[in-house]
Amino acid sequence: MNVVLDLLRDFGMTFVPLFVAMDAVSAVPILLAMTSHMNDKRRNGVIRYGLITAVALGLVFIIVGKGIFLFLGITVNDFLVAGGSILFLLAAKELVVGKMFEAQAAMSDDAIGVVPLGTPLVVGPAVLTTLLILVDQYNIFMVTFAFIVNLLLAWLFFAQANRLVKVLGSGGVLALSKIFALLLAAIAVSMIHRGIMAFIG
Repeated sequence: MNVVLDLLRDFGMTFVPLFVAMDAVSAVPILLAMTSHMNDKRRNGVIRYGLITAVALGLVFIIVGKGIFLFLGITVNDFLVAGGSILFLLAAKELVVGKMFEAQAAMSDDAIGVVPLGTPLVVGPAVLTTLLILVDQYNIFMVTFAFIVNLLLAWLFFAQANRLVKVLGSGGVLALSKIFALLLAAIAVSMIHRGIMAFIG
């Protein structure tokens, strides 16, 4: 009985920080903004590639994350600045020219799914940092399990995007895409700010 309670406690202690860091619910409207021009099939393709990227990146960091950082001389703050810069450029493009990507039809769904959905939106600096910290404190298998469960929840949230499109209609999605592009820009500035403050602090 005590073993079961310990496992449940460890799961809670690993699941909750990752759930907060991933914040998949907040990524749903951003996903809508990025894929407002797509039909259900293409949107599902973007979601699939995004989650595959998130799984691969997260598992790599769980296993060899610290070694990679040390070998390349990269810090989490570098990720904050780089990821924030990518998101800001995409958001600014949506606000100025009305689309986040040029040549939408020619751009493959896996490219959009990998960046920015898979990273840095789903598995970004906050999730990577959390994974590295948790692996130091808990069993690696428990951390991996909690990570996978969080990604399954993210998939459930993203799967509702198609239903939202049907409810809102094309006009509603277009209006929301502008609002959430501004929100994405604010998130990007926050990421860059935290990274720069860590550098100078």
